[in-house]
Amino acid sequence: MGLAFTIDTPIKVARFGINSVLSIVEDRLIESMRQYYYQQINEPYVPITPKEEDYRAKRVTDYLNLVNRTVQMQVDKLKSAAFEAGSDLVKYFEMLPDDSSLKQLYRKMQEAVDAYERDQLAAYLKLQIEPGSIDVNIMTKVDKANLDKAGSPLPDSSDAVASLRGYAKSDLTNSSLIFSAGLNPRLYNYLEKCPEFEAKGWGVFDKKVVIKVSDYRSALIQGKYLAKKGIWVSEFRIESGLNCGGHAFATDGYLMGPILEEFKAKKDELTETLAGLYNQTLLAKNKPVYDQPHPIALTVQGGIGTHEEAAFLHRHYGVVSTGWGTPFLLVPEATTVDDHTLEKLRNADSSQVVLSKASPLGVRFYYLKGTTSDGERQTRIRHHKPGSPCTEKHLVTNTEFTKEPICTASQQYQKLKIEQINALDMPEDERQKQLAAVYEKECLCIGLSNAAPNLYNVPFLNKLNAVTICPSPNIAYFSKVVSLKEMTDHIYGRTNLITDPNRPHVFINELWQYVRYLAEQRAELDPNDAKRANYLREFSENLLSGIQYYENLVTTHWTDAAEKATMLAELSEAEKAIQTNN
Repeated sequence: MGLAFTIDTPIKVARFGINSVLSIVEDRLIESMRQYYYQQINEPYVPITPKEEDYRAKRVTDYLNLVNRTVQMQVDKLKSAAFEAGSDLVKYFEMLPDDSSLKQLYRKMQEAVDAYERDQLAAYLKLQIEPGSIDVNIMTKVDKANLDKAGSPLPDSSDAVASLRGYAKSDLTNSSLIFSAGLNPRLYNYLEKCPEFEAKGWGVFDKKVVIKVSDYRSALIQGKYLAKKGIWVSEFRIESGLNCGGHAFATDGYLMGPILEEFKAKKDELTETLAGLYNQTLLAKNKPVYDQPHPIALTVQGGIGTHEEAAFLHRHYGVVSTGWGTPFLLVPEATTVDDHTLEKLRNADSSQVVLSKASPLGVRFYYLKGTTSDGERQTRIRHHKPGSPCTEKHLVTNTEFTKEPICTASQQYQKLKIEQINALDMPEDERQKQLAAVYEKECLCIGLSNAAPNLYNVPFLNKLNAVTICPSPNIAYFSKVVSLKEMTDHIYGRTNLITDPNRPHVFINELWQYVRYLAEQRAELDPNDAKRANYLREFSENLLSGIQYYENLVTTHWTDAAEKATMLAELSEAEKAIQTNN
C-alpha cells in the first residue's frame, strides 16, 4: 500500500475492530504525521530532529504510541456512547459479518421488547468491543546503512533496523510486525536482541512476527532462520507473486492455488520443523520450552475481489483470513489518498495499471499511469533534466559511478548513466532502448509519501508534491469511491461493488498476469542465453502444471455450471497462449 496510504489507517478503522498495517520506514513522513495528530488531540508537539541520537527509532516509537493512544481514546468513547442511528457504535456492529455471534446478539438487542433485556444486551455488547490490531510493515530490502561523521556505519542503525527498534520499544500489544520482500540477515539477526518478541506463554505474544511469502520454500527457509534464533513466526502471509499491489515478486511460474495446496498439505510438517529448532534454541538460552508448538496462521492476499472467492479460500485451503488492500484505496474512511489520485484510481482500467520497471530496487513494480509523479517525471525528461532530487535516500543501492551508493532514480545517477550511453557506439534503436530504461526509474520515497502531506497540508518536502500510487491490477474492477460500511458489506457478501461484470476469478486473473509476464520475458530473451531459455521453459511448465491443477479443482468443486464452463474455457485459452512459441 505504499508509505502514505495507510500511514494513519489505524486511527480511521481500528476502533471498529478492523486490523490494519502501516509502513514505518519513512521517518520524515512519520514526523509530519506526528505533528498533524498531536494537533488533532490538542497535545503539544515536540519535534524529534535528526540531531537527536537514534532519532529514526524515536520517531517511530512515539508515532506508534500516539496512534495507539488515539485509538484507545476512540474505543473508550465508543463504549460510553448510546446505540443511536448513524453512530460509530451502531456502525461497529452493523459492519460485522452476519454469522458473527456478536452480530446476532446485536440483532437480538434491536428486536428486544423488554427495556431491561435491551439494556443488559447493550451493556454486554459494549464490553465486547475490541480495537483492531495496529500492525506495521518493514520492507526488508529498504535497509540503507547510516553513517557517522567519520563515514563509518552506525551500529544497529540501518533504516530497517532502526524502524524495527522503534516498533519494539512502542507500547503496542496484540500487534504484529510484518516483514516483506525476503530474508534480510542483518534485520533478522537484530530480532534476537529484542525481548519484546518473546512468548509470554503458549501462543501469547505482545508483538508477533509475520512474514509475507510467495511460496512454501520461502516460508520454510525464513521460518527456520528465525526459529534458530528463538523467534517464532506466528503467521505466514501468502501473497500472489504478480496479482498484488506495489513491488511484485514473480514466482517461477507457480500459481496461487497450487501454492496454497502445498501449504495446506505441509502445514503440520512446517510447524513441527520450526518448533523443533525453536525449542533447541530456547534450551540453549536457558529459556522455557513449549511441549506444544505455538500456532501458525496461514493467510492469503493478492487480487481477491469477491466474498465468494474469499469464502472458497477459507473453506478449501483453511486460511485464517484474507487480505483486501487495493479496493480500500477507494475508501477515504480507511486510506489516505489525495483527491487527484483518488480520481485517477476511480477511472483506472487494466491498461493504466502496468507491471513497470520504475522501482530503483530493480524489482518489478505495479504502477498507475497518469499520476502527478508520472507527469513530473515526463516533464523533467522533456526539459532534459531527468531524474529526481534524492532527499530521502532509502533506495540508494548503485555504485556503478560512485563510491557511496546512489539511487538509480536520482538526477546524479541518470546524468552519469545517460552520458555513458551516449558515449558508446551502438545502433540508435538500442541506444533509445537503454535510455528509456534509465528514464523509467522513479523516486518512490517521495512519490509514495506525498498523499498524506498533500491531503492534510502538513510539511514534508518543499516544492516536491507529486504522488505515485501502486495498486494491484484488481483496481480496474472497482470504480466507485465508497464508504467503509459499503466496502465491508461487499467483503461479507451483502452487496457487490464490482463494476465490471466480466471480471475473471482471482485464480484466472493471476494466471493471465503470469502468461503476459512470460510473453514479455520470451520477447526479451537473448537467443544465446541458454540458461535463461531453460529457466523460461521450466517457468512455462510450472504454469501448465498449475492450469492442470485448476482444471481438476474447477471440475471437482465448482457447482455453478455456467461459471465452471467459463473458467474451463479461460484455462484452455491460457494454456494455448503458453504453448505458443514454447
